[in-house]
Amino acid sequence: MKVYPQEWPYLMSIGFFVTDTDKIFNFRIMRRLFSLLIILTFSLAGCRSNSGSKANEIIIFHAGSLSVPFKQLADEYEKKNPGVRILMEPAGSLVCARKITELKKPCDIIASADYFVINQLIIPEYASWSIRFATNEIVIAFQEKSKYAGEINSQNWMDILLRDDVTYSRSDPNSDPCGYRSVLMFILAEKYYDKPFLAHKLQIKDRYFIRPKEVDLVALVESNAVDYMFQYKSVALQHNLRFIELPDEINLGNSQMNDVYSRASLQIAGSKPESTMEVRGEYINYSLSVLKNAPNSRKAIDFVAYMISPEGMEIFRKNGQEPIVPFSTEQPDLIPDKLKQYLK
Repeated sequence: MKVYPQEWPYLMSIGFFVTDTDKIFNFRIMRRLFSLLIILTFSLAGCRSNSGSKANEIIIFHAGSLSVPFKQLADEYEKKNPGVRILMEPAGSLVCARKITELKKPCDIIASADYFVINQLIIPEYASWSIRFATNEIVIAFQEKSKYAGEINSQNWMDILLRDDVTYSRSDPNSDPCGYRSVLMFILAEKYYDKPFLAHKLQIKDRYFIRPKEVDLVALVESNAVDYMFQYKSVALQHNLRFIELPDEINLGNSQMNDVYSRASLQIAGSKPESTMEVRGEYINYSLSVLKNAPNSRKAIDFVAYMISPEGMEIFRKNGQEPIVPFSTEQPDLIPDKLKQYLK
């Protein structure tokens, strides 16, 4: 049997060298089996390691405007629970929902900028309950070097934004609640300021600067690619940006104004291709749920309990998102027992 010269250095390096071709042949077989055994051993170890780590992972799909408070919540929770890893995927709330309903991606917790998204797209097929835990409002955010920064106010903002030399950005209504809330605000503003066709003018201008989610707009303002953006107040605060607060009648931030807000409506992309669904104006409230098929539902519920505890809600408050205390739900009987204490 032929001896392969390329194997001689290896045989010599371990002090093994024979001229009997059968022994060399047998050695080659043993060496390959040994290599396969090593590969198999490491593969099994990797599987055990991955399996163990996944048991301690909490996967969260969340609205982009929750990125800052959720990062702080995750850091604190991981300190209190060594070994637990929280994996977060920020996106527009509608995109988060479609990751679950269309892409079937594994997820423990979905946290949306609008309870409507979870109630409409996730319940009852993918989750049994949702809770509303924080609120916000729409503002016009900018920086010092934005054009006419010293001139803009809550009464003239629309005239300044519609100037030819001014640019502004907003998020996509079909991907992000901040996007459709901005358009709803345009509709309400047209009536409030008695400016015919204002909503249409604001929608058709600067469409190039529409982005998938609200936090994508921050970089446009900070890099001076645009002068202004329609944004959540919390995001403006978190990024140390200036902003114009809008009247309660149009900012979607006052729960007492729902009768006014509901006069505005908009058609956005639905849960199926080519379908649409109607969204109506309502005061901004964030919601979340733990999914029925959550890979780690027990730890997910524990994280939610920490999040809606006084300590967790203080993190939201410090980041410009006023907590809803006690939290609100349409499914009180289905709320996990560990969370029911916060309904009181």
